[in-house]
Amino acid sequence: MKFLTWLLALVVALAPVPAAAERIRDLGQFEGLRANQLTGYGVVVGLQGTGDDNLQYVTEAMRGVSERLGLQLPPGVSPNLRNAAAVVITAELPAFAKPGQRLDVTVSAIGQARSLRGGSLIMTPLIGADGQIYAIAQGNVAVGGLGASARDGSQVAINVPTVGRIADGGTVERAVATGFDSAGSLRFNLHQADFLTASRVRDAINTRFPGTARIGDGVSIELTLPMGNDVRSGMLAEIEMLAVTPAPKAARVIVNSRTGTVVINQAVRLAPAAISHGKLVLRIEEAPMVVQPAPFSRGETAVEESSTISVEQEASRIALMPGAANLAEIVDALNLLGVGATDLIVILESLKQAGSLQAEMVVL
Repeated sequence: MKFLTWLLALVVALAPVPAAAERIRDLGQFEGLRANQLTGYGVVVGLQGTGDDNLQYVTEAMRGVSERLGLQLPPGVSPNLRNAAAVVITAELPAFAKPGQRLDVTVSAIGQARSLRGGSLIMTPLIGADGQIYAIAQGNVAVGGLGASARDGSQVAINVPTVGRIADGGTVERAVATGFDSAGSLRFNLHQADFLTASRVRDAINTRFPGTARIGDGVSIELTLPMGNDVRSGMLAEIEMLAVTPAPKAARVIVNSRTGTVVINQAVRLAPAAISHGKLVLRIEEAPMVVQPAPFSRGETAVEESSTISVEQEASRIALMPGAANLAEIVDALNLLGVGATDLIVILESLKQAGSLQAEMVVL
């Protein structure tokens, strides 16, 4: 009877924990239906003496702005631009964004400007990766940081005063073609490649819409959709909300060698192993002594160095680490060693080399 009870407990301990079902929309994204990055180069004006001063590239930028406004600066004139700053503007153009819609933009100083507080961005085109203009940015910059300096050179800064945002500061001027309404098929890409997860996503889609999905590879699922935006959008809305149980995660141990952080996921298994881990302590003690010359010897006071070097090696004992079938048992087994984070990293790497740690080691 005791043997049957022990066997049942062992089977329960070794049984994998079932993964929770997730929505398909959380496992990946549709190809082409993504945001696009926009960037631009502009000038922020209206600063209270915290700008780029007389830097050449700011001067040239202000000349360009003046020419767009119909003002020609005389040749050889270099305006004082303590109230202006050269900035880079970045924004994200969402999928299906249409002309006239608004975007939030981020404004960052690229020169010697100390703060963008109180400044206004002059109208600046935002360009995509293809070199085309997709939006226009302009507006008052909202800065969350604060900076101040005194005459003696002391400074104080709170957060980052050289970066700000303009809520709804960008206006979309051109839409990005996604091919959603014209492509005969659409591809769904998983965030992480896994053939089992891909097959489960395919089966879930085909159960709801027979013959719609097929696997392209370990990441992609090809969807054959009917033409027409209305019908196609309705199908995708249902597909995104279908529940799928993803494949169990691969056994992995993440080690950050700089901070000593060790992260172990639930799939890691540990085979029995014997570990011997000792420490070597080296001590160097300095005790300099002052030596005085004999009376009337015309000698000089000298410092005599005195050093003591000692080496201590702690007796290393062999510890038996039992096998572990789940995360709780692995943590208990590692805690029996009673070592610090640095020593634990060395032990885990040794267990991996010995074949006792059944997991992938990722060292950051």
